[in-house]
Amino acid sequence: MKFQMNGFVMRLAIVTVIASLSLTLAYQCLAQGGVPELPGPGNTRISREQQQQLGFQAAAEVYKQIPVLPDSSSETQFVRQLGQRLVATIPPEHSWPFEFHVVAQKEINAFALPGGEMFVNVGTITAAANEAQLAGVMAHEMSHVYMQHSAKQMEKAQLTQGLAGLAGAIFGSKGGTLGSLAQAGVQVGAGMVMLKYSRGDEAQADEVGAMILYRAGYNPQAMADFFKTLESQGGSGPQFLSDHPNPGNREAAIQKEIQGWPPKKYQTTGSAFTQVRQQATAVKTYTADEIAKGAKTGQWDALNKQNGAVLKSAAGVAAPETTSAKSSNTTGNPAPSNDVMPGSRLLTVDLGPMRIARPENWDVIAAQQQGQSITIAPRSGIVSNGIGYGVVINGASFKGKATIDEMTAEIVRSLQSGGDLQVVGKATPIEVAGVGGRSVTMQSTSPFPDARGQSQKERDWLITLPRPDGSAIFLVFVAPESEYERLSPTFDRMLKSAQF
Repeated sequence: MKFQMNGFVMRLAIVTVIASLSLTLAYQCLAQGGVPELPGPGNTRISREQQQQLGFQAAAEVYKQIPVLPDSSSETQFVRQLGQRLVATIPPEHSWPFEFHVVAQKEINAFALPGGEMFVNVGTITAAANEAQLAGVMAHEMSHVYMQHSAKQMEKAQLTQGLAGLAGAIFGSKGGTLGSLAQAGVQVGAGMVMLKYSRGDEAQADEVGAMILYRAGYNPQAMADFFKTLESQGGSGPQFLSDHPNPGNREAAIQKEIQGWPPKKYQTTGSAFTQVRQQATAVKTYTADEIAKGAKTGQWDALNKQNGAVLKSAAGVAAPETTSAKSSNTTGNPAPSNDVMPGSRLLTVDLGPMRIARPENWDVIAAQQQGQSITIAPRSGIVSNGIGYGVVINGASFKGKATIDEMTAEIVRSLQSGGDLQVVGKATPIEVAGVGGRSVTMQSTSPFPDARGQSQKERDWLITLPRPDGSAIFLVFVAPESEYERLSPTFDRMLKSAQF
């Protein structure tokens, strides 16, 4: 079945509470002995899984746009060791699965994506006067992730622009993943990654970063020193400084913050940093202009694959190849039964407005542009002209007040446009997670031929569920008519698992 949403866009009203950012972190407390404790990161309606998925999808795009050193490089190995030392200072209940990468770029820059993927330019390694300064840049970036600044920025966008946030992005609004990243202040493209933070975010990342440095045994003053050096150089590192605006009196603010902390003997620059910094000067690097040109031709995507610089999937987050609707079945032949049949184990996925269980061998494929659905399906169950096995999920908004029957009828009409979809029988009541909805059995032509290569019918089970804001969520479970009964128990389990 080929789904055409005809402009239906999920607009779920998500009430958010924006945590206020205190420039002075007046709420911070000191542990016994005066050692600074990291403040609580606050709450956000954008779940951890959603933040990780967004960041991971962005990181996959980074690997196409920018030359990344392989994991085996000495520069990457050192940055990862340094990163893990900093991560160890973060309370486990508030930490993230940080991963550290090095970019073969001459200019000074570093950035961390939602969920913990962090990239440090070779130019940053060579510009750092000592190990503490490099650690300071990384601690500052980690603090943006720890305090969930991107997610909070996304929530602000929801309130001020009336957007549906990440949930809406998953259901097709505002350009899918890249649209959500833009809301979160993350721009990926043209060989560059830009993260826009407020001055309040920057002040908070300075303060939390200083705590991380101190707890890791580094002089927190080093972070301010590095920023001050960049600013004194004027034209050096303009992208870094545009991403990290000075919140005002940065050096004085950090000095004021740390003056009451117990004195300690700080880590000095070790031989490992000195050696890596020297080796980094010999690494083949590229300017921002060269990187932008190479991104347009696909140079970096090919180079990264050739060098073995491949993004590793974080736990619980879809790998890059599962985030687009591209199919591994392009032949139009019958789908291999072993590949499409759902496994017995179900895993729960958080889609924002709802949570639902999926077979562990079926992928979650996010919407890529406005009007598209999220798809949960086996790879072999998707072809270029439609989905033959699985479930598609989307949402619709309506003008004025509409009953669930009116919503269902309108959704059916939209799905029928441009295809051969036919309704079989009448809509009947159904209850899902305490919500009264409608169940409609439909039939169309499957994109997969039968075992003899002949065209066959498929069954499409539509479930429509109203939401308090007057919109509706709808799910369509899909399978060839001849195999529907085999998949029906899994469809039932998935529907029963749904939570709002």
